[in-house]
Amino acid sequence: MKFLKKHPIFSSILFSELLGLGMTALSLIKNTHNEGIGMIVYALFVMGMCIGTFIIYPFVLTAINVVTLFWRRPEKQWLRKEKQFEYITVVLGFLYSGLVLFFYDIQFWADWTEVLYNTQVHTPVWTESYPTIITIGVIGVLGYFVLSLGSLKKMPPLVVVCGIAAMYIGVGGCVLWIVQIFSGRFLLLWLFPANCIVMAAKTIRYKMAEWNEIGRQEERNYEKGGLAALNRKLQKAERWPLAAFILMWPMLGVMIGILILFGQAPDAVIKAWTETTDWHLSQRVGPQNIYYDEHYLCTVAAGGHERVVKPLRMGERHGHPVIVNRQLCIANAFEQLLEERTPTFHRHLRHFYDTWGFPVARLIHSPYIADGIYLLMKPLEWFFLIVLYFCDVHPENRIAVQYLPKK
Repeated sequence: MKFLKKHPIFSSILFSELLGLGMTALSLIKNTHNEGIGMIVYALFVMGMCIGTFIIYPFVLTAINVVTLFWRRPEKQWLRKEKQFEYITVVLGFLYSGLVLFFYDIQFWADWTEVLYNTQVHTPVWTESYPTIITIGVIGVLGYFVLSLGSLKKMPPLVVVCGIAAMYIGVGGCVLWIVQIFSGRFLLLWLFPANCIVMAAKTIRYKMAEWNEIGRQEERNYEKGGLAALNRKLQKAERWPLAAFILMWPMLGVMIGILILFGQAPDAVIKAWTETTDWHLSQRVGPQNIYYDEHYLCTVAAGGHERVVKPLRMGERHGHPVIVNRQLCIANAFEQLLEERTPTFHRHLRHFYDTWGFPVARLIHSPYIADGIYLLMKPLEWFFLIVLYFCDVHPENRIAVQYLPKK
């Protein structure tokens, strides 16, 4: 216990991993009957470590940040550990958020006017306002690190207030992001911004307490002048939050003025959230999604660039409309021919395709990936076409009727 108290970071990681292992063990014991003990232990270890690392540990860090916001221990050693927890939160927050985006169908390149497919959703941020949103995030991060890494003994109070104002701007962006995407489905996407808000509040609270401790030990004098007068008024840390709130608005105005010079709209901060669809702050109604089958050649035909995959028309598969191109029609005509001439071989081939085709289709999240698969399939398309021309009296007729609605 002494070791765990002395090393809280290691303790938090260990707790997360043990909790993940425990949850996995309960699930495996309940659902496993005939598998060997070695398989159970291996699955327990791998799944438990993944759950502990990628699911439980972010919530453990969140709990630590929230607790330390209200409960501050004055020991310097403990304060250093708290800062380390914050830096871990920042690093893992960016890393895990990027990993999580891979599993969501959010199309950050698609504004509300774009037509999407299946369960895809449009970007929660207007694409033309990305420079504004990125700038807001950078300003907030800079303000946090200036206060977190800087020493108050060498920092005028006006600089501290500027740092707090910068964090206010970043916190505003985090709040708007959370309101925009707030739902249980996207929990892991708003968890990191929520931690950023908590860390900003904690940094302000700790710096105010630290300033008051320094103020009791030393009194600072400033020469006459406007900025010197401001520094004297800000000698009391209790004035910092309000002063930073007032300073935030001219700072935000300067930021918007600079961004206008680079082509951003003056109201990009607002339009970033309202020029969207599918989200809480959205003011636009986007077109209805088109359904396409997760047959991966259907995904290629619908998801690739038009000039590459060359879609021909709409078709129908399993009662749903799909976009078809010639490659898809040739492949389906070839499969139909196999089903007629060699039914046993066709069943084995269909089983193999169903096993591997659907997982591959779920990985096609980009038009460029769809284009690449289309080009890779070209040699097979030519092979299928040769077989059709050698084995079918009217090959083009068979190709032309693929995916037409059955009457």
